[in-house]
This record gives sequence, structure tokens and C-alpha cells, in this order.
Amino acid sequence: MHRQPTHAIYHHETSARQSGPVSLRIERADFADPRLERFLQAHLEDLAPTAPAESRHALDMAALAAPEVRLWVVRDTADDDIVGTGALAPVAARHEELKSMRTDPARRGQGIARNLLDYLIQDAKDRGIERISLETGSMAFFAPARALYARAGFTPCSPFGSYRDDPHSTYMSRSV
Repeated sequence: MHRQPTHAIYHHETSARQSGPVSLRIERADFADPRLERFLQAHLEDLAPTAPAESRHALDMAALAAPEVRLWVVRDTADDDIVGTGALAPVAARHEELKSMRTDPARRGQGIARNLLDYLIQDAKDRGIERISLETGSMAFFAPARALYARAGFTPCSPFGSYRDDPHSTYMSRSV
């Protein structure tokens, strides 16, 4: 499997629900880390009951390890646990898709996803990407994700890339 480089690139102080501030580090995914496989498998399991298989578009570990996909993880520096993931995958020239955004359920509401999303948008901008699009579920389970994306400037759009109209999907996009 292709292994992307891992390096600390960003520290963020955020208020945790349980106690004071925690330091988070965003870095490229290490596909040799078994914690990453468990985290991504939990993501697929979370999504399984939300829609029929043909309407679920989350990438598995092998697809996320493709050289053209940029997968990032958020780690809590206190214990090095993975608390979030997000990826960017090419759609067309200067157009990428946001994939595999997930925050550990126990850590939701702490700003982890928003900080990672902001980081991914900046990464895309720095590389000359002009548009980021995404597909997410249309069910209530995905309402917090849709709200996050809307706050970050994403607006509804038509299906893009290989997607087709699907009542289980919401498509959103924004310029970078």
C-alpha cells in the first residue's frame, strides 16, 4: 500500500468538553498505523445503516491510499490518538473532492472538523485548486456535517464527477 509522508504541520488549542485545552496536530496519514485502519473502518460502519450500499460513497483504506488522494489525520498530542480524518481527491483539473471527513464521536463538538476543514481548504488553495466539492448524506444523521460545510462556504450543487442524482445524497461545492 502507498504510504504518504507523516509530519506535524499544525497545532491547535481547543476546549475539550472533559477538561481544559488540548493540543491537536494535523498530519498526513500513516497507512502503516493500525489505528488508522480501525478509525476508517469505524467510519464505514457508522455509515452502513444510513443508506443502501449503492448510495454510500465513502472510500475504503485502499482507495484512500492511492497516490493522488491526500488523506490527513488529526491527532491529540496528549495520547497520539487519531480524533479526525479528512481527504482531498481529484475530480478534474483544479477541482478536488472532500472525502472521509470524520471526527471521533466522543470528540464531536470541539471544533476538530472545522479546524481540519479549514486546513484542507488552505492546502487546496496553496496547490492551485480552484474548487472543492463534496457528497454527503441527505438524512438527519448528516445534518451536522451539512451545517459545518455551509458555515465553511459550501453551497448546494448538482452531482459532479461520476455522481448521479440520488435521494440519499446532498452535493455541495465552493470556490477556493
